[in-house]
Amino acid sequence: MKPLRANHPLEFRNTTERGLNLDTVHERILHFMRLDPAGTYKFIIGTDCQVHSGHTKFITGVVIQRLGKGAWACYRQVIVHRALHSIKEKLSMETTLSEEIATYFDEAKREDMENIVLPHLYQGASFDMYIHIDAGDDENKNRTAKYVQEMVTRVESVGMVPVIKPDCYVASAYANRFSKKPYQPLYEDREVKDGSL
Repeated sequence: MKPLRANHPLEFRNTTERGLNLDTVHERILHFMRLDPAGTYKFIIGTDCQVHSGHTKFITGVVIQRLGKGAWACYRQVIVHRALHSIKEKLSMETTLSEEIATYFDEAKREDMENIVLPHLYQGASFDMYIHIDAGDDENKNRTAKYVQEMVTRVESVGMVPVIKPDCYVASAYANRFSKKPYQPLYEDREVKDGSL
């Protein structure tokens, strides 16, 4: 697989902002956490793809969830200009794109987030990091089952907790929402999306 960075900019958007880089995403996450430092937080990355006519659209969601009290989210779009039909190839690239974002959140950036909740641990504050893998291990329901362990091992190698179906909602719900619509470059340059996580 070719390196992704050269061809696919690390640019994020959500329902209110566009053109966010990873440093800005990190700052938005820290700001959201500082609003309630005693909260219970899940930091989640998850990727979903959809095959469309002549291309495959990958969406990687980045979500900071304050349990019971909302979330801040954004996503990155990557377009592969061919229709990918191999289940393993699609799942592997989904995992690669999630891992790419996870590696940006290195030890120093993770400490930035952890340090916000640290003084409030005895009040129930917590912070955990996950990658949601859009695959399940039930061989009767999921064609992805035979590849799950490989993807789980990859996610663990970047220091994140893997989550699979049916609990991988950032991949299967949030990212899926934006991957469903075919890529239309002229339209997407002008559009203003509505909706929320």
